[in-house]
Amino acid sequence: MELYNNDMARIFDEMADLMEISGENPFRIRSYRNAARTLDGLTRDIHDLLKNEDDITSLPGIGKNIAQKIREIADTGKLRQLEELKKKVPESLIDIMNLEQLGPQRTRLLNSQLGIKSISDLKKAVEEGKLEKIRGFGKKTSENIKRGIREYSSRGGSKRIKWSDAEMYIQPLLRYLGLKLENVIVAGSYRRKEETVGDIDILATSRNPEQGMDEFVKYEDTERIINKGKTKTSVKLRRGLQVDLRIVDTKAYGAALLYFTGSKAHNIALRKIGQAKKLKINEYGVFKNEKRIAGKTEKEIYKLLGMSYIEPEMRENRGEIKLAEMGKLPKLVTLEDIRGDLQTHTNETDGRYSLEEMAGEAEKFGYEYYAVTDHSKRVSMAHGLDEKRLAGQIEKIDELNRKMKRLRILKSIEVDILEDGKLDLPDSILKELDLVVCAVHYNRNLSKEKQTTRILKAMDNPYFNILAHPTGRLLNERNAYAVDMERIMREAVKNGCFLEINSQPDRLDLNDNYIRMARDLGLRLAISTDAHTTGNLGYMKYGIAQARRGWLEKKDVINTYPWHKLKKLLKRK
Repeated sequence: MELYNNDMARIFDEMADLMEISGENPFRIRSYRNAARTLDGLTRDIHDLLKNEDDITSLPGIGKNIAQKIREIADTGKLRQLEELKKKVPESLIDIMNLEQLGPQRTRLLNSQLGIKSISDLKKAVEEGKLEKIRGFGKKTSENIKRGIREYSSRGGSKRIKWSDAEMYIQPLLRYLGLKLENVIVAGSYRRKEETVGDIDILATSRNPEQGMDEFVKYEDTERIINKGKTKTSVKLRRGLQVDLRIVDTKAYGAALLYFTGSKAHNIALRKIGQAKKLKINEYGVFKNEKRIAGKTEKEIYKLLGMSYIEPEMRENRGEIKLAEMGKLPKLVTLEDIRGDLQTHTNETDGRYSLEEMAGEAEKFGYEYYAVTDHSKRVSMAHGLDEKRLAGQIEKIDELNRKMKRLRILKSIEVDILEDGKLDLPDSILKELDLVVCAVHYNRNLSKEKQTTRILKAMDNPYFNILAHPTGRLLNERNAYAVDMERIMREAVKNGCFLEINSQPDRLDLNDNYIRMARDLGLRLAISTDAHTTGNLGYMKYGIAQARRGWLEKKDVINTYPWHKLKKLLKRK
């Protein structure tokens, strides 16, 4: 089985996790972390680099030792050193390590002193009050761990995977099927660009459906065949993803695509409208009495029902049907509308590439402007910038801007919002910047009132421009912190501040409901990649998908504006 870049990255991350729990050399651990981040951010398939005998040691964080391990994984599908470590350290300890208030050292302590090997062991120990007997584990820490366990449990039953992961596994399959079948497309939650997806529904047409199904089950990544028929076949891929392939009649292709794209609520609403017109709508077409009168395309079905075509991202029965009947659907923002990226990182802090390399890659996107927002000093693990280092970066950006032909590099920072609502750097340096992006990275466990007050106080600072990743969530890993988002949005409108849609596939923060709320309140948003590598600059498409699910138009997104207009928007009154 050929592993993808992110599969390899996960192997190195898992290796680093288990090494941390084992208390191994921090420099070796960091080398695995760096390798994982490099692999995850590559724009080319690592296998292509290896086949072409490119020297992968030229990649950031890839020395000879790590390069040998990458080749081992590429050849065998696994890392022998990791398999040996798994025998010594239970993988389940990684789940414990990732809970808030814990981490590798405390996890190691819990394992050695209480024999805790799983979340269930930890839950029992907390309930019995055993943790408070260990030095460094007070009552408050125990309560925080209990809350972390509840958050973990709320995510644990989900088999859904992140959209970006699904994309990585599904795109090669689509290319394969495209050689065997016609009109191959993914429907379902994947087509609607939901943050996470479950089973994958693929539709296609073919003049020889049986042969098409035979070819489908031969796909190299297939682990087992669940069922096989003439028009529908289901398989399980090696990564646990179930894929259903339906081969449909060309005359019913649009009806099937509409039906299997969903959402269920959207489809039910359409059927009710059809019933009122004495029409029957199903996956085989639109019927009047027994005669099919539409079904070849989705557009002809919507037109027959007296409405404009509704983009897949909007099909959730949240008011889109009424707008379509009135011909007043929003013209959704597109990737081509974006003029610049407003949150990125360099190797001055926790990025992987230099300012020159990141800006050079951004220029290839045809951007007009590009913000470098390295961390401020509070993020000590990322070697965040203090006032002196930021001043040095400002000078460097000024120098680079004199040489750049098309791209303007914006002098910026991702400054931490401290627990008392103050910003991590003084106004004397913030006033020298084009853009100030503000974020909560620590003290996530404050009450809803305290967290909201903290952010609102930060917004009072005249140099506050954008609130980054506003809820702090990580998909399938960490819930959002408690905050009154509507109150924050209303104050942002009053203060001339903006909120971010963070395009990192692990974040996609804000969610679509909050994006709709911002739109309804008249609050414009920024769509940023939070890129830490040159490859991450391509994440913009995920933020665009999220914005489209929230019904945003070009005018609702500040980085669709040319620099002379954006500059005015960023100038606080």
